[in-house]
Amino acid sequence: MKISATIQSLINEQINLELASAHLYMAMASYFLEAELRGFGNFFIVQVQEENYHAMKHFHFLHEVGGRLQLRTIEAPIDKFENPRHVFQIALEHEEKVTKAIYHLIDAALQEKDFATYTFLEWFVKEQIEEENLMRTILRKLEMIGDNTSALFFLNEELSKRSYEPSNGEKEE
Repeated sequence: MKISATIQSLINEQINLELASAHLYMAMASYFLEAELRGFGNFFIVQVQEENYHAMKHFHFLHEVGGRLQLRTIEAPIDKFENPRHVFQIALEHEEKVTKAIYHLIDAALQEKDFATYTFLEWFVKEQIEEENLMRTILRKLEMIGDNTSALFFLNEELSKRSYEPSNGEKEE
């Protein structure tokens, strides 16, 4: 099976978006490390690893279906943030953008009756539900915390325990 030029292009766009996500989350991790909020920094370092994993899942799939990788330029992400809430608001908006891109890719696959791509993308739909929910949950916690630095440090400690594991127990390819 060889994928169409349209699906190949969209998968390449998705790879680029996943790599851009890693760049954004690296900038966010740096912001938190500079602020001595290492737990928050850890949270976003894990996000970088996940986004790179997502890009590689698309990369491997692209080659499995006879496609060709076409990397694109990644713009520098925002690297100035007002506060932790601002960071998570941007992260949530970014994840919503990624979700829309996945849905667009699914729509194109269904229009072309490309069920292999559609089936491959089902994993990403579930992953995006988790990603958006995670960002939304932390954002709500930060809104509840407000200016309470003790609560902020408690959340920082909680986020320091997060570690990277490929989703659904899958091994990294």
